[in-house]
Amino acid sequence: MPLSLRNNQGVPPPEPCALSECLAFLAGAWAPNVIWSLRAGPRRFGELRHDIPPISAKVLTTRLRELQERGIVARAERDTSPPSVEYVLTELGTELIPALQAIVEVGHRLKQQSTEVEEPVQPDSPFDDR
Repeated sequence: MPLSLRNNQGVPPPEPCALSECLAFLAGAWAPNVIWSLRAGPRRFGELRHDIPPISAKVLTTRLRELQERGIVARAERDTSPPSVEYVLTELGTELIPALQAIVEVGHRLKQQSTEVEEPVQPDSPFDDR
């Protein structure tokens, strides 16, 4: 006899789902890393590449453009010689930092939990000098 389907007792999320909307802002490879790197203040493109070593220039460019379009990152051109561009979190982008911080903390706990695997107890060896 199959198990009957139970109704969810939780409060359904409002439409459109706020959780899905928020996660859509973080979509894309390296997007959370870019936001995390910008949390301390403005960064230039090369500095972001240094902050996130495995990211390619192409992917970083794509993520920065996407984050700009979503209103999370602002691009500021500086009147310097040579000209430079800095990226900074917008007010909306700054609001994402506590959520990312919580994810980082859980990630640290999960990583610690996975490395704290107990060593298996070895049976007495028949070659012990007892």
